[in-house]
Amino acid sequence: MEMDRLRRGGHVRLEALEALAARWLARHSIALLRISLGLIFLAFGVLKFFPGHSPAAALAERTLGVFTFGVLPADLDRVLVATLETTVGLCLTTGWFLRPGLLLLAVNMVGILSPLVLFPHQLFPHGLTDPTLEAQYVVKDAVLLCAGLVIAARALGGRLVVGATVPLLAHSTESTHRRAS
Repeated sequence: MEMDRLRRGGHVRLEALEALAARWLARHSIALLRISLGLIFLAFGVLKFFPGHSPAAALAERTLGVFTFGVLPADLDRVLVATLETTVGLCLTTGWFLRPGLLLLAVNMVGILSPLVLFPHQLFPHGLTDPTLEAQYVVKDAVLLCAGLVIAARALGGRLVVGATVPLLAHSTESTHRRAS
């Protein structure tokens, strides 16, 4: 009897901690995602201002060269990409001019992901199982795109809501019982 009471008490405390964590995450996680995404764009954007410092600069130059039909010199392409990424990074990190910054992020994401269509044989010269370093950069940018979508949803009024959820412990116990049956 005493052991059952102790187990229930521990379960109640765990549920209270889960609820507290859920409220904290709902309140702060998207802002933290926005700031961290901004820092990534800021850091990689600043690197592109310095020739030879960004492993993705050459790919960015080639990609923008395709979009501008080669009219602009490669150095100008690199500086334009650096300016765009740095601006996006500043908007996301500070939260200032967030909506225009998200629009610039959308434009940037088209450019970032387009090498998959424009240069697939250069990114994967020996097939999908042997991506170049540039290909790995581009593929991982899908995560940045998804992070941007979450931030945009928040900026446009979307919210994380803590509601009637099944506590993790109860959910895992319940699903274990269902599998065993």
